[in-house]
Amino acid sequence: MNILIAGAGGIGGYFGGRLMEKGQKVTFLVRENRKEQLRNTGLVIKSPHGDFTGTPQLITKDDQGQTYDVILITTKAYHLDQVIEDIKPFVNESTLILPLLNGIAHLDPLVDTFGDQVIGGLCFIETTLDAEGHVIQSSPVHELVYGERDGHKTDRIIALEQAFEGANAGFRQSENIMQDMWHKYSFITAMSGITTLMRSPIGPTVQIPSARHTLDRLLQEISSVMKAIGAPIADNLPEMQMIRMEEMNEEMKSSMLRDMEKGLQTETSHLQGWLLEKGQAEKIGTPILEAAYAHVKIYESLNADR
Repeated sequence: MNILIAGAGGIGGYFGGRLMEKGQKVTFLVRENRKEQLRNTGLVIKSPHGDFTGTPQLITKDDQGQTYDVILITTKAYHLDQVIEDIKPFVNESTLILPLLNGIAHLDPLVDTFGDQVIGGLCFIETTLDAEGHVIQSSPVHELVYGERDGHKTDRIIALEQAFEGANAGFRQSENIMQDMWHKYSFITAMSGITTLMRSPIGPTVQIPSARHTLDRLLQEISSVMKAIGAPIADNLPEMQMIRMEEMNEEMKSSMLRDMEKGLQTETSHLQGWLLEKGQAEKIGTPILEAAYAHVKIYESLNADR
């Protein structure tokens, strides 16, 4: 398959690099500054699963002329509107759109634009770019999950499975991708909410009783809202998520906390904010969720001019 990856940051650079390493045809849609950086350094991955350096095929939004079999969207949620416009010239009637954004809110605008060409997707990975633009994977998990939104295993999903097969990463096809996405949304909203609210890695938040109690209340609030709006989540989701957080490396930070530490924009409107609006519409009290959201929004307002 001819694959276009929108973004070459920690997520797009990592999974795209693993597909390049396999020998798959991959092109990265990037901005001019990232294009120049990658031309100078190549795509470099530093990982517990083995390092990789390659010369990537790069285009910008102005380099139109061909379409692709599948487009992976790996940018931050706050760039979604621009990314939709940027990829339109590279989409034909059979192009698959595979978004790897956090949350759920991005699905509606993508489906409104591209219809049934949009499939479900998510990833679990902890990566960042260093000062040289190298992709640094800081924990061993590197899973990308995808599937038809209706759960069917179609010919196009089988073709995508074949394209991903053999890459040095956990590419996994799911027949229950929507529940997977909602569960990931619950996890990342709680994880980013509690670590930013406490300005702490996950370890102390599950070890200190008062912090753990706050996290438990946040998990319960998130699940209550999701159930009220008909999300396909497990009944014991809060307990599942707490166990998972207990099993994580104590030093693990959410990407939102890392963004705050760097003075960068965050995805809180897409994660906590979207769910907070749904809870308010359902008249469900979510004081911990609201406090987490307010905390990050205050940070954003204080850093708006930086």
